[in-house]
Amino acid sequence: QVQLVESGGGLVQAGDSLRLSCAASGLTFENYAMGWFRQAPGKEREFVATISTRGRTTIYADSVKGRFTISRDNAKNAMYLQMNSLKPEDTAVYYCAANSRFVVTSDSAYDYWGQGTQVTVSS
Repeated sequence: QVQLVESGGGLVQAGDSLRLSCAASGLTFENYAMGWFRQAPGKEREFVATISTRGRTTIYADSVKGRFTISRDNAKNAMYLQMNSLKPEDTAVYYCAANSRFVVTSDSAYDYWGQGTQVTVSS
């Protein structure tokens, strides 16, 4: 079955960096657009970034633009999120997701989800 496994979360201070990874299995990875979403306590899940099947197209939420970079390695069935200049408001559980259709920002369009990895940014 399809599995998406996130890793790389942790507790950091404001201004630090983290790199999240998403390992995919059970699907033809290169055929799926991928995305990162996050959910903070008491808030709805929100879009962070998405990348097209070959990595040529990326879209970012305004709140992370210029600080986060999404990338993928189809040979390794992996996707990444480089997070720089982290802020306390970036604290959330981060989820990776796969979408067999288009590069989209709506979570309802995504077919598969990981379990999430916690990112906590202290001030």
